[in-house]
Amino acid sequence: MTDGFRERRWHAADDVPLYLRDYGNPMDSRVPVLCLSGLTRTSADFHGVARRLAGSGRRVLAPDYRGRGASGRVRDWRRYAPPGLIEDLLALLAAFNLHRVVVIGTSLGGLLAMGLAVARPTAVAAAVLGDIGPEVNPGGLDRIIDFIGRDRPEPDWTAAAAEMKRRFPTLGMTTEEDWLRLAYGTYCREPDGLLHFNWDVRLVRTLRGGAARMPDLWPLFGALARVPTLVVRGGVSDVLTAEGLARMVAVKPDLRTLVVPGVGHAPTLDEPACREAIDALLAAA
Repeated sequence: MTDGFRERRWHAADDVPLYLRDYGNPMDSRVPVLCLSGLTRTSADFHGVARRLAGSGRRVLAPDYRGRGASGRVRDWRRYAPPGLIEDLLALLAAFNLHRVVVIGTSLGGLLAMGLAVARPTAVAAAVLGDIGPEVNPGGLDRIIDFIGRDRPEPDWTAAAAEMKRRFPTLGMTTEEDWLRLAYGTYCREPDGLLHFNWDVRLVRTLRGGAARMPDLWPLFGALARVPTLVVRGGVSDVLTAEGLARMVAVKPDLRTLVVPGVGHAPTLDEPACREAIDALLAAA
């Protein structure tokens, strides 16, 4: 057991080794929670959320996608595209004998929650979409692409935390410890002694062309029509706009929504209001 979780590994269909944090009691009778991080993020982002939810024994699983964190890299960058990630998630469900899960997904993780509901309609018992929806604001997407696509080494953790604070001032972090924790989830030390991004920067190629090449995501959102769903929007997010959220509610009137004031893309989902809203969704799932 490592700080409240077990480290697990499994292999994708193309034999890429994948990493998973497994919290809580595997024998708990409640529907497990599957936490899916953002585009370049890892399972570490959900540590606070997962430990809290697992405190009562509920099982919580948080994977590192291929090309990120402790999971393997691939030669063909096309295998980093969302269809390949959905295949990996289906392999995860099979490997850990999971038939139904509550998916908590931030950014890309929310899109993967929708995709999982398409690929395996009975698997998603409920969903939390963290600052994402079927309409992705082009400005926010371009900002993300600009940051993730080129390695930007930092000399030490203090400098890395300062860089994160400079680039993402609306993330809602309140202490220097929060920013340092974010840096730990963003960088890793390489043999040259410097801190490098903890992801394969080639994965940005799956997004080249930005919003102009984004597929129509509304059919994916439609897969959640009968699934209890909560959308958490950052009040100053440049990825999920207020207008986009309003259109989601128009399509799905029973959609639960929460706006975290003053926070950009994306809320941690561990904010007090988010805890309350997530707990209420889990109680209904």
